[in-house]
Amino acid sequence: MTGPTALFQGLTPLAVRMRPTSLDEVAGQSHLLRAGSPLVTLANPDAAARAATSVILWGPPGTGKTTLAQAIARSSGRRFVELSAVTAGVRDVREVMQEALTQRDLYGQSTILFLDEIHRFTKAQQDALLPGVENGWVVLIAATTENPSFSVISPLLSRSLLLTLKPLTDDDLRMLLERAVHDPRGLNGAVALGDEARDALVRLASGDARRALTALEAAASLVLPADEEGGAAAPGDAPEITPEDVAQAVDRALLRYDRQGDEHYDVISAFIKSIRGSDVDAAMHYLARMIEAGEDPRFIARRLIISAAEDVGLADPHALPLAVAAADAVQFIGMPEGRIPLAEATAYLATTAKSNAAYLAIDAAIADVRAGGFGRVPVHLRDAHYPGAKRLGHGKGYVYPHDSEIGIAPQQYLPDELRGRRYYEPKALGAERDVQARLERIRRILGDR
Repeated sequence: MTGPTALFQGLTPLAVRMRPTSLDEVAGQSHLLRAGSPLVTLANPDAAARAATSVILWGPPGTGKTTLAQAIARSSGRRFVELSAVTAGVRDVREVMQEALTQRDLYGQSTILFLDEIHRFTKAQQDALLPGVENGWVVLIAATTENPSFSVISPLLSRSLLLTLKPLTDDDLRMLLERAVHDPRGLNGAVALGDEARDALVRLASGDARRALTALEAAASLVLPADEEGGAAAPGDAPEITPEDVAQAVDRALLRYDRQGDEHYDVISAFIKSIRGSDVDAAMHYLARMIEAGEDPRFIARRLIISAAEDVGLADPHALPLAVAAADAVQFIGMPEGRIPLAEATAYLATTAKSNAAYLAIDAAIADVRAGGFGRVPVHLRDAHYPGAKRLGHGKGYVYPHDSEIGIAPQQYLPDELRGRRYYEPKALGAERDVQARLERIRRILGDR
């Protein structure tokens, strides 16, 4: 992406200039902005004295967390203080709390503390917020892109409302782009935006308003003359941004994908579930997202091996060796060529027959063992090779299966406590159909012991 160049000398970036000044201008998040909702109540100046509910805003980047906090502060008339968890420490938090208490007691003014990226705060730093939140010295509006259940301490969660923001819809983004093109705070009509270029920006934004406006600004800088001063152009005279301009300004769509955050787990989960569901196209999509985001290919390869064992199993005995071979190939040749064996393994696993019978079998057996259902090994199966073992009767009565014409020796193998217990139940799918028929014959010979 070309750098987020401001179009007009001395002005802040377009995404900042276009930030709404009231909740009425906020795009999207209608589920949080209904009449009487906590955010609307916080923004109501008449309710400012009694509405002191702290909130945690959880959502992807560019969905309006900072915008909502600032709009609430402006509308309610509250004092607004902003801290970033990246740079602020415990001392900064305590200073804000003390100042907020002073403002409340001396001037009757309440304070909104907006804390961005609260998930980056340590437990000690979050603990420092508790007195101010609990005693109402501040109304905390905290923003996070990560699941607060894992990144925010329980006492703070219990004292706050957790509100989830959604990615902006395509219609929300189109409205924002049109507003930015014509609004005096934005491009002020200096450029025109065709439908195809607008749709390209919407696709690249992927629900992120900041990304959409940054890309628009970069594309506009390509079509405006170098000496453009930002005045509104006469109708029909404004240079038009084309899809080619968008492509030139934005070399690559930057994926919203944090290898340490929720998106990491969501995408790999969708990848494996698409393979399990035999949707090869969806599986390829999620594979591409991980590759383009720079995910460790060894991590992807390990998940493919697990999928081959868990979801394909003996329905296709070739799946596991192929997945292991893909992992070896990635390790050997590296990226970007490693994407090819990863894609091959993905396509194979998604389209082949599947059975989780072996996976269910081992989990059921482990559950019995953990519950104490293991018993003693039958005497005839015990090791008889060490001195004194035969005197104890170990191995006595054992029948060697290879001495049988059919290679199966009817005798008890499970402990007494588990006789007749079945764990592995093959399915009539793929190669496991043959296993199912063979196992039925084996169990009849063994007498289902």
